[in-house]
Amino acid sequence: MKQHFRMFAAYNSWANAQLYDAAHDLSVDEFNRDTGAFFRSMMATLNHILVADRIWMKRFTGEGQAPAALDTILFADFGKLRAAREAEDRRIADYVEGLTEKALAGRFTYMTVTDMRTVSQRLAPALAHLFNHQTHHRGQAHTILTSLGKPSLTLDLIYFQRTENGRQFA
Repeated sequence: MKQHFRMFAAYNSWANAQLYDAAHDLSVDEFNRDTGAFFRSMMATLNHILVADRIWMKRFTGEGQAPAALDTILFADFGKLRAAREAEDRRIADYVEGLTEKALAGRFTYMTVTDMRTVSQRLAPALAHLFNHQTHHRGQAHTILTSLGKPSLTLDLIYFQRTENGRQFA
């Protein structure tokens, strides 16, 4: 199971790099434009993904920042947001690398952000959610790019598995 999560951590980093490379070409107006997406703009969508990752990583590790709201804007500046994204991707990969099969099969307890209740669940399904959540919102970011007339992205897992780094997981 650990190998599966190692693959998703590597894929996550790769897909985020693809998305941020595409978003880098947006003007400030395009980056902040309300496109009608769930979090409105590319800036807010990318912030939400980072916010959620920080919340989950705080739950998993007990360390780091955990914003109190899912729509928190951590960084309005693209360069600072990208640097924080890259650091969080490294943090996620390092965390996964340090997990044991026993830990993955174990449980953990945390407090929810939206309704402040205590939840206890197995770690592996929650970690799967972290990666699935990113994929979901990267899809929304992809839609934002195409709605702004930008080229489509290829973010499918299979394409990552065909890269030099991804072949070890294919």
